[in-house]
Amino acid sequence: MPKTQRKDEGARRAPKGHFVVYVGEEMRRFVIPLSYLKDPTFQKLLEKAAEEYRFSTERGIVLPCAESTFRRFLNLMDS
Repeated sequence: MPKTQRKDEGARRAPKGHFVVYVGEEMRRFVIPLSYLKDPTFQKLLEKAAEEYRFSTERGIVLPCAESTFRRFLNLMDS
C-alpha cells in the first residue's frame, strides 16, 4: 500500500511536510505530502474544491471526488 494511504488514519494533526484533505461521501481523511501541491492535476482538484466549497468547511480541505478516484490518483503519484 502506498505511503499516503497508510497515513489516512490516526493522529488529527498532519506530520511536518504534510497536510490533510477529506475525500468522498464518508469524508475519508488523507495525509498528503506538501510536494503534491506542485502537481498540476492536484492543483486543479484544489481549484475545484475552492469553487465548490470555498474552503469554508470546519473539517479542513474537502476534495470533490470519489474516494476510489482519489486513491487511483495517489497510486499514480506514488509510482
